[in-house]
Amino acid sequence: MMDQQVPIVRKLAEDVVNRIAAGEVIQRPANALKELLENSLDAKSTNIQVTLKNGGLKLLQIQDNGTGIRLEDLGIVCERFTTSKLQQFEDLTKISTYGFRGEALASISHVAHLTITTKTNGAVCAYKGVYKDGKLKAPPKSCAGNVGTIITVEDLFHNIATRKKSMKSFNEEHLKVVEVVSRYAIHNPLVGFTVKKQGELLTEVKTNQGSTHIDNIQAIYGSAISRALLEINDYCNILKVKIKGYVSNSNFSAKKQIFILFINDRLVDSQGLRKAVDQVYSIYLAKGSHPFVYLSLKLDPMNVDVNVHPTKHEVHFLHEDKVIDKVIDAIQDKLSGTNTSRTFYTQTRLPMSNDISIDKSDEKIEIKESQKLKITNSTNVSQNKMVRTDCAEQKIDKFLNTSNSSNSTLVLPKSKTNDVITRREIKLTSVLSLRKEVENRCSETLQTIFQNHKYVGAASPTWSLFQHDTNLYICNSNNVLQEMFYQIMMYEFGNFGVIKFSNALSIYELIMIALELTESGYQTSEDKPKEELAHDATEILASRAPMLNDYFSIEIDMDGNILSIPLLLEGFLPDLDGLPLYLLRLASEVDWSNEKQCFLSFCRETARFYVLHPWKQQCSDSDDISDAAPDRNWAWSLEHVLYPSLRKSFQPPKHFLEDGTLLQIASLPDMYKVFERC
Repeated sequence: MMDQQVPIVRKLAEDVVNRIAAGEVIQRPANALKELLENSLDAKSTNIQVTLKNGGLKLLQIQDNGTGIRLEDLGIVCERFTTSKLQQFEDLTKISTYGFRGEALASISHVAHLTITTKTNGAVCAYKGVYKDGKLKAPPKSCAGNVGTIITVEDLFHNIATRKKSMKSFNEEHLKVVEVVSRYAIHNPLVGFTVKKQGELLTEVKTNQGSTHIDNIQAIYGSAISRALLEINDYCNILKVKIKGYVSNSNFSAKKQIFILFINDRLVDSQGLRKAVDQVYSIYLAKGSHPFVYLSLKLDPMNVDVNVHPTKHEVHFLHEDKVIDKVIDAIQDKLSGTNTSRTFYTQTRLPMSNDISIDKSDEKIEIKESQKLKITNSTNVSQNKMVRTDCAEQKIDKFLNTSNSSNSTLVLPKSKTNDVITRREIKLTSVLSLRKEVENRCSETLQTIFQNHKYVGAASPTWSLFQHDTNLYICNSNNVLQEMFYQIMMYEFGNFGVIKFSNALSIYELIMIALELTESGYQTSEDKPKEELAHDATEILASRAPMLNDYFSIEIDMDGNILSIPLLLEGFLPDLDGLPLYLLRLASEVDWSNEKQCFLSFCRETARFYVLHPWKQQCSDSDDISDAAPDRNWAWSLEHVLYPSLRKSFQPPKHFLEDGTLLQIASLPDMYKVFERC
C-alpha cells in the first residue's frame, strides 16, 4: 500500500488573509455603505449625502458633516482593528456605538481604491489620503474642504473577479444601497439623508434634517403607508425592553413585506420576529399580502451580543422568545383596537350569478378560516404525537361571568382606556436584588410548559389539571399561584392598582377577629391579652402607613382604619374572609427591621392572602371536589383569570420540579403503547 502524502500546513500571506476577511465583511456595495453610514452617525453627523455609479461598484461616495478624523489618525485609520469606540474586550458588553471592530475601512481598502478627505472642527484646512491594502500610498495632502469627512470608494471588488461577476446587475445593487439608506433615514429622523446617482440632479432619497419618523416614511414610501400607521410604544420592566415603532393598520397591505428592525439603534434582521409578525397579520390581511413594520427595540447592552456576524447583520440577545412575544402582544393590542375602523369593499350579487359561485366563495372563506387556525394537511403527524388542543382557545363562559365577587364592601376602579398610566422606575437595591433572585431560579423548561398550557379543570381544592403538548400534568395551584402573586408584587412594586373599601374597616377589630381563629396560633396561657396584642399590631401597621401606601397601595387613616388593598391582577379580587388573618400576619410575621427581608416577607404574606380561597375553609386537600361545594366565582377565576395569567410573565422556580408542585400523570405516546399491547 502506497504511503499517502501528508498535506503541508502553510501560513497564508498577509494580503490573502486580509482579502478573505474583507470578503466576509464587505459582501456587496450595500454592506460597504452600511459600514460607512454607521461611521458617519457615530461621528455625530446631521447631514449625510451618498453618491453612486453602477450601483456603487464603480463609485460609492459618502459625505457627512461630522467630527472628522484627526490628521494624526489618518495613518492608521485603514488598518484592521483600529477603532475609537473600543479599548478592551469587556467594552463589548456595553457597546452603544454602531461600529466597534475597526474593520470597515480596512476591509474596503483591500478590495477597492479608497480615498478619505476630512477636516476636524478648528483645523486650518482639510486633508486627503489615498489608501491601498490598509496603508497610505503617500502622506496626506492638505486641501480645501468643509468640516466632516468624504469617503470615496472606487472600483469595488476590482481584485476579486468572482465576487464582481456574482453581482447580478447594477440596478439591483443600486436598489439595495437605496434600501439601506432609506431604513437608516427612517430610524434617524434628526439626520438629513440624500442619495443620488453621479452626474444626475434628481435625488432618489431625500429627507430633511430635524424631521420625524412619519415624515421620512412618507417621503420614502409614500402617503398611502404614512396614513395607515399605528404607533407602538411599550416597555416591559421584567425583560428591560423598550419597544417603539410604527406598523400599518389592517386597511393597508402590500405584495412585499417591508420589515425594518433596529435593536439598540443597529439595523438587523430577526427571522423569528419577522415570521411572528406575519402570523399576526395573517388574521387581518388576505393571503399573499404583507404589512409595513418599523420597530426599534432598546435592550440592556449587557443582554445583547453584537459580535456574532461579520456584517453585524444579526445580533443575539437574552430571552429572545419572550421579547418577541412582548413585541407581538404590543402589535396585537394596536391592531385589535383599530379593528372597528377596517374598510371593506363589497359588491351586490348580480342577477345572473348562480348558487355555484356562492358555494365557491363559501369554500374560499372556509379555506381562509383554516389558514387563520393554522390548520394544514401538508405535514402528516402520527396519531400518538398529535396535539389536539390549542392554548389560545377560549370558552363562551369566560364572557358570561357577571360578578367576580359577592362581597359588596369592595369598590374596584374601572380601567379607562384614555387614561395615561405613568409607571415609576424602582431603583431600590433590595427590590432589584429580589427580582434578580426570581430570574436566577427560573426554570426555562417549566416556563415553556406554563406559557403554552391548556387548562383542563380542578381535581381537588388544591390540585388542578392542565395539558401541555401531548402530556397531562397535575399542579398544586396553591404553590403556583402564591409564587405568581409574589412575582407580581416584586415586579409591580410601587405601581399597584387600588381596591378601595366602600367603608373604612377598623384594623383593631379585624385583628381581634383574627385572634379568635385557630390559625392565629394564639394561646391564652402564654400570650398577652388579645386586646393588648390587637393594639400593638394596629400600632405597628399604623406607624408605617406612609410606606404601605406608597409602595403597596395599602391606605390607613389617622384613626387606624384600613381603606384599601393593592390590586394585583385585573379582574380578580381576594377573599376578604382572610383579611383579618392577613393583617395579623403582616404585624407579626414581617421582618420590619431589615429592608430586603421586610419586602420579601411582606410580599410573601400578601401572595398567601390572595391565594386563600373559600374551598380551603371547607375541606382538606384529600377531599373530593364534588363534596366541597366550591365557590363558583373562584372556579371561574381559576380557569379564566388565574391560570391564563401564568402564560404571560410567570417565571416558575426550579424547585417545582423537585417538591411535587408539578407532576406529569399521563403521556399520549405512552398511552398509545399501552393500547397497542392490548
